[in-house]
Order: sequence, then structure tokens, then C-alpha cells
Amino acid sequence: MYIDSHAHIQISQFNSDREAVIKRAIDANVSNILIIGFDLESSTNAVHLAEKHDNLYATVGMHPHGAKDLTPDILKTFRQLLNHTKVIALGEIGLDYYRNLSPHRAQKDAFDTQLDLAEEFKIPIIVHNRDAYMDILPMLEARSGKISGVLHCFTGNVEMMHRSVELGFYIGIGGIVTYPNAKDVQSVAQQLPLEHLLIETDCPWLTPQFRRGKRNEPAYVIAVADKIAELRDTSVEEIGKITTNNFNNLFGTDL
Repeated sequence: MYIDSHAHIQISQFNSDREAVIKRAIDANVSNILIIGFDLESSTNAVHLAEKHDNLYATVGMHPHGAKDLTPDILKTFRQLLNHTKVIALGEIGLDYYRNLSPHRAQKDAFDTQLDLAEEFKIPIIVHNRDAYMDILPMLEARSGKISGVLHCFTGNVEMMHRSVELGFYIGIGGIVTYPNAKDVQSVAQQLPLEHLLIETDCPWLTPQFRRGKRNEPAYVIAVADKIAELRDTSVEEIGKITTNNFNNLFGTDL
């Protein structure tokens, strides 16, 4: 059994075959999928989709790209959605200094505001980071013991991984680990304490090497687990078991 801990199957790239994508995941022993919101529309759609399927769960939050658009009304809606039984995390939230679609100050303010929300609701967070570890890690360290969650699509080095694990955070490894030149991510996958590992697709993006250039989907999370198993000299089934247990421990589920 495997869990895709980060997917965006609520967005338009899946409009033509969404139900088939979900079925292919189940047929591939991907038993559960966490659908990640990144703005008001995608968060609302994630919740609506999760309501229709027992094996789907949802998150809500404002991605750093939209940080400048985070209004009190949107936060009010997020607060309402966080009470939904299918919503198990806040995110994805964080900082993105690569595309800079919102000013850095707006990103930090939105991140901080949503961290307050996570503390209030005592709910884990899904952290997006791109070229911003120098700001994200201190912000999380300032709330050590008050915030839990996962650094999704981890692309940092081993030192950054250890700092994150010391905070109690989980590390989300995706399709990048299968790329031949992804040496830092592969080193992290080898050295990460297994009790902090989660696997993900971030679909429709970051497709594993065997389908690179095509649309990603939750069924392909097994390719991620398989590569990690190879790097760790263990079985893919063991990686599936460990990451399922980790998912349950972080999100308080019983899958």
C-alpha cells in the first residue's frame, strides 16, 4: 500500500479523465491521495473532490505565488474549511524566491499568518520552498514545538534535511529523486531517517524519469518509492509500509 502525499488532481489538467486517474492509482496499490490546495479555488475544489471519494483527503492554503492576494475574506473561508472532516493539513504555504510572483515581504507575511492559523487549529502544514531555505528554516525554528508538517518536494542538501528533521518535520520526496543528475536529492533519500520520509508526485508536474515529459499522476508515486528502495537497499514494499505509517503519524489518520 502506498500513499501519494502531494497531488493536484483537482486542477484542469485532469478534467478529461480524473476518475480514471483515481482508478489507476487504486489499481496500482496507491490507496490514498492527499489533494493539495494552493489558493481559494483549488482549495475549495480539493475539498469537494475529497468529499466524493473515501480514499481522498484535502488541504487548504495560499501558495507563496498568490501571497499578495491573501485577504481577510480568504482567510475566513480557510478557517471554515479547516473544520471539514476531510481537511487534514494547511498548505501548501511557504516561500518561493525563484519565480517571485509575489514580493518577498508579502510572501513572508502570508506564510507567518498561515503559520498562526496552523498553530491555532493544531494542524500540520505542507511547506513549499524554492530557493528560500535561508528564510523558511528560521521561521519554522522560531516556532519549534508548535508546528509540525512536511517540507514537500525537498530539494535541499543533507545539512538542510537534518535541520528540518531536528524540528520534527517530515521530508517529501518526489519524482526528482529518479532523475540521473539529482545527486543532492538522492543523498537526502539515502541518509534521511526513515521515520521522517513521505513520498509524493506533485502531479501533474515532476513526472518520474520513466515518463518524464508526460503528465504525472498518483499511480506513478510507486516509481519514487522504488528509487528510494534502490538507494536504501531495501524493498519497495518496505518503503510503502514505512511511508504509510509516517503519513498516519503526521496527519492523525488510520489508513
